[in-house]
Amino acid sequence: MKKFDTKYLNKEIKFLAGVDEAGRGPLAGPVVAAAVIFNKKTNIKGVNDSKQLSEKKREELYDKIISSALAYSVRIVEHDTIDEINILNATMLAMKQAVESLNIKPNLVLVDGNRIFQSEIPLIPIVKGDAKSFSIAAASILAKVTRDRLMKNLAVNYPEYLWEQNKGYPTNQHREIIRKIGPSPLHRKTFLKNILSEQQIFKFDNKLTNIK
Repeated sequence: MKKFDTKYLNKEIKFLAGVDEAGRGPLAGPVVAAAVIFNKKTNIKGVNDSKQLSEKKREELYDKIISSALAYSVRIVEHDTIDEINILNATMLAMKQAVESLNIKPNLVLVDGNRIFQSEIPLIPIVKGDAKSFSIAAASILAKVTRDRLMKNLAVNYPEYLWEQNKGYPTNQHREIIRKIGPSPLHRKTFLKNILSEQQIFKFDNKLTNIK
């Protein structure tokens, strides 16, 4: 994976960033993106696509990544923005913000997936980049760990949804809970159309409006 990144480095490209996201698929909570830049010689054993790693391993690598990186940034786009601009645009926004928040400006950014966001910095989309690029894989770990920790914290206030287990993803158990008790204020309404009727979602919106 490190070799994949180093082939992009030259006299003009000294700082290479990788960027990835976590949380496109969940029914609740935000989407999180991370960007990271490493020294050319930095390599961390075990870094891989975050989906291929255990939660324990991701946690271990998280600390190693942030202590080894020349620069890193994590940005969050909340559920209400996802509903407003859709998940693709929200994901691109989170990635863009993560890259722009790096305290070192990269000369090139490798973006996981087949789409890129508007940027004055050159971008290269890498399909399945989290399984190919060291910096993208590291970014995927930072994003995933950050989001998982966030959902565990949110689960304290909404214990009935079991977010500490499902992290907001559409497991059968999570979907059934929503059908029984309705969504929380942190659910993505645009993601619930296959679970609840429009009338049920409308009633939920009115209930929240009255509370406010």
